[in-house]
Amino acid sequence: MLNTLLQNAQEGSEVLTGDESAEKTLSIIELIGSGGVAGQFIIAILFVLLVGAIYIYFERIFAIKAASKVDSNFMNQIKDHVSNGKIDSAQMLCAQVNTPVSRLIGKGISRIGKPLADINTAIENAGRLEIYGLEKNVSILATISGAGPMIGFLGTVIGMILAIFELANAGGTIQMDVLAGGLYTAMTTTVAGLIVGIVAYIAYNHLVVRTDKVVYQMEANSLEFLDHLNEPT
Repeated sequence: MLNTLLQNAQEGSEVLTGDESAEKTLSIIELIGSGGVAGQFIIAILFVLLVGAIYIYFERIFAIKAASKVDSNFMNQIKDHVSNGKIDSAQMLCAQVNTPVSRLIGKGISRIGKPLADINTAIENAGRLEIYGLEKNVSILATISGAGPMIGFLGTVIGMILAIFELANAGGTIQMDVLAGGLYTAMTTTVAGLIVGIVAYIAYNHLVVRTDKVVYQMEANSLEFLDHLNEPT
């Protein structure tokens, strides 16, 4: 009797081991491949959007970082040159620094001698152009952050339609392998769309914050320059 129990336990262990070894593992590539042509096409679109979003983010972050580098002694040198009447030296200094702040100040220096309102208007117009340059392609990130999840949900709808179509043609018998392709399409595209949307949304908001800091820096230095011109001599 004891031998029989031990034999049954050994057989049960072998069956369990066989079941464990038969467990199916699925990689990301296999998961995408299981979604059918429609799912792969949508995943490919989302991948292109993700690569584009990452490229725009790093290209802009480096440009904004370069634009925010201003020597703390820059404005003191400008004010000294202007106070001493060395307008050419001040313009040369602005050209050498070549940042948004220096270009704004250089535009104001080129208008010295005209009414203060005209100088202010020239600086504001130049500032708009600088802000436009800083925000180049950033709006594309906002578009990707909204379009990514929508494209993913489109894949979800397509996947559910495929699953229902296969179910309708199954003759009334529900088989999971028949529904698997449509469900894979539905789930993988949803996840991919959300990932693209989240990455693009975070990247967009970070760039907006960094751009606002540069804009504030431009405004602060412009006001300092205008206040210096408005000081009584």
